[in-house]
Amino acid sequence: MRRFPPEPARLWQPTGRAAINQAFYEAYFSNFIEDTEFAVDEASAIVFKGVIPPNRPADVHDVLGTFRLVSNPEEMKRLPKNADIFLDLLRQRHRLIMEGRSEKSPGEFKDRPNQAGGFVFVAPDDVVGTLNRGFEIYQRITEPLHRAMFMMFLVSEVHPFADGNGRVARVMMNAELAAAQQVRVLIPIVYRSNYISALRALSTNAWPEPIIKTLAFAHRYVAAIP
Repeated sequence: MRRFPPEPARLWQPTGRAAINQAFYEAYFSNFIEDTEFAVDEASAIVFKGVIPPNRPADVHDVLGTFRLVSNPEEMKRLPKNADIFLDLLRQRHRLIMEGRSEKSPGEFKDRPNQAGGFVFVAPDDVVGTLNRGFEIYQRITEPLHRAMFMMFLVSEVHPFADGNGRVARVMMNAELAAAQQVRVLIPIVYRSNYISALRALSTNAWPEPIIKTLAFAHRYVAAIP
């Protein structure tokens, strides 16, 4: 089995306008991955000017909820110290992101199976047990970027909620990096298909190299931006 050595830590904690810009694009890109697509100027008007397109109120709430969460520096440094806190943190962050979609049961684990194409995610009755088992593995990982990668995949693979799983998975990932004072991982629009394909490679073929390389590249990408 090939081992991936830790990369040098990319330390950077933005402040002021840089922190706001980072949070905006983190929310923008994370929602774009899930097909919540706005032009950048339109999304900027939503977040910073309160302009609400009347025909897409639910999509607007998704962007705003994600932005409010990732722009909160204290919230983004909170890490789970045990399995119960982990489950609570997942539910709390999901509630914040999805509060504009009451039909998606914000903050509540799914009560019916969900799937993407032909791939069926963890059954509702097995969600808590699988997350708890995954958390045991997470606790054995020490390098922040590796912890972040594992956390993202754990939440994405279990898919514990009816909707919003990808967004909350990426929030959990970047909280690991923010707590370690490392740059966050952002997946720009042109890299969306790489990210989705890499996730699918691990889910369906047990092939971890693509997602590791994809997230490591995205980490370097963000570090290179002034």
